[in-house]
Amino acid sequence: MKISLDYNSPIPLHIQIEEQIREAIKADEYQNGAKMPNEVSLSKQLGISRSTLRQSINKLVYEGLLTRKKGVGTFVKKAAISSKAQNWLSFSQEMKALGIIPKNYELHVSWVKANKELSLFFNLEENARILKLERLRGNTDIPFVYFVSYFNPRIGLTGNEDFSKPLYDILAHYNSIAKLSKEEISAVKADTFFAKKLEIQEGDPILRRKRFVFDPGNRPLEWNDGYYRADSFTYTLEFDREV
Repeated sequence: MKISLDYNSPIPLHIQIEEQIREAIKADEYQNGAKMPNEVSLSKQLGISRSTLRQSINKLVYEGLLTRKKGVGTFVKKAAISSKAQNWLSFSQEMKALGIIPKNYELHVSWVKANKELSLFFNLEENARILKLERLRGNTDIPFVYFVSYFNPRIGLTGNEDFSKPLYDILAHYNSIAKLSKEEISAVKADTFFAKKLEIQEGDPILRRKRFVFDPGNRPLEWNDGYYRADSFTYTLEFDREV
């Protein structure tokens, strides 16, 4: 890792180091969790105090770009899948936009009775039959999300659709256009079921994203629960303030 400091610059040394490390770890060689140079040797190489170097590294650890392992060293944190709330897309579209090949590990379709919560959301009689779609998805390396979707019966889905295709393209075929998504994010512990599906340990943290999808007339189309591996997914909120 090459870092060059301008000791005559008005920019503090720790900020110069921070910005250069931030750029350096974008290189492919650091994207798989590579180990950072030893702090003692790097501070000697740069001719600065270890506390100045640590100030820079602490900032990047706080931002989640680096991670420390006690007694081992500092590592570049593996890049996580990122989803932006302002740019709402289907899972397939999100992955393709990031240059990631999406993979279906499991796909299950069934007809179930709507519980009270689902009946209220879709304005149905309790115990009405609704279509349930379960999908274990990820990239070509690991599964990192388990989706459970329920659909409004008025859409007309039969259960025989090819759900390996983008979901909202399928809904559009039935003249049901997904226009609005309302979401709730929470952190939960993986139970036995999700630990097995996501290849993690029971009790590990996972991200639960509840998505409520509506058409242009504000009529509910889909209730979706997504359970994500916490180490493989980042959810980014972006707001544009009027000035």
